[in-house]
Amino acid sequence: MMRSLIALLTSVVLLAALAGNALAAPGSGGDHAKLYYLALGDSLAASVQPIGDPTNLYRTDEGYAEQLLAIGQGRWPKLSLVKLACPGETTTSMLNGGYCAYDRGTQLDQAVAFLEAHRKFVAFVTIDLGANDFPCQAAACIPAGFVSIQVNLPTILARLRSAAGPDVPIIGMSVYNPFLGAWLLGPEGEQFAAESAPLMAAVNGLLRQVFNAAGMPVADVEGAFSSSDFATMVLLPGVGTVPINVARICLWTWVCVPPPRGPDNHANAAGYGVMARAFAVELAL
Repeated sequence: MMRSLIALLTSVVLLAALAGNALAAPGSGGDHAKLYYLALGDSLAASVQPIGDPTNLYRTDEGYAEQLLAIGQGRWPKLSLVKLACPGETTTSMLNGGYCAYDRGTQLDQAVAFLEAHRKFVAFVTIDLGANDFPCQAAACIPAGFVSIQVNLPTILARLRSAAGPDVPIIGMSVYNPFLGAWLLGPEGEQFAAESAPLMAAVNGLLRQVFNAAGMPVADVEGAFSSSDFATMVLLPGVGTVPINVARICLWTWVCVPPPRGPDNHANAAGYGVMARAFAVELAL
């Protein structure tokens, strides 16, 4: 009888240990295994700023990926960042290569290989892509950019989803409007900034449409930067009263900075922090 009781207790202990291991599985909140955050996309995902090392394509360690990593480590202490993003990447180059060198040939192929090898240990994936698909900064270039995004981005997202499996969160991103900085150049600049707003809104509408069609949420960077709000007026230090979207693009990017650091369309550390928090909202972090 005693021997049977000991055997029963041993079985209960083993079952409890197995249950504990299941609860601590990657992605379920346990911190016993290393987890990965995979950052994909263009120069924003690569944390580019004009203060970065030119020999490293101006990459820094103060981008939204690094700041989102810090937020995510509050839930997953062993979360680690894998950043494959490439400055200048377009939807076409992500499929075919051309800007950065990867062992697998393209950023997408490299990402797919990583996801297939580490699927059970990937906490989430972020991707920003599409802003570089427009060959010039004029309304005439909008149609060509729309076509490339519509053709290429669904294919990219489908391959990422297939490699990651159904349970790994993949979050896209809308983009801020760097052309708002022209507001500071006088009446013509104000007109240019105002005319750029509906065009950028259309670009973001397309990005949301494609990501949502793939079942992926979109971090609302456009909204966080108040990109369409010309009505709310605020004080921009050193300039005066301007629309809030103009103030935020000047405060959170290098767009309004004079040479030699600017004008530059990339976010600064504060702006990347805003972007990281937009992703965190979608991840419920």
